[in-house]
Amino acid sequence: MPKFIDAHAMGGLTPELFRKLQQAPEDEFGITHHDILFNSKENRCYCVLDAPNREAVVRHHAKAGVTCDFIQEVQSARE
Repeated sequence: MPKFIDAHAMGGLTPELFRKLQQAPEDEFGITHHDILFNSKENRCYCVLDAPNREAVVRHHAKAGVTCDFIQEVQSARE
């Protein structure tokens, strides 16, 4: 499954929610969370997602009311 990294503001998203999402099963867009990195002080979140394609990442975030600043397909050394 391809991996994508994206960045966006945390907005109303909390560290507690990120911890729950990290363990969540695959969603209706075919996405699971490989890792979620965040900096509350800077209001920034970086998601590393297993996703079928870029459009699924866009739809996954849109459902949560989030617009990504960027989305980039990447590879992981820790697979």
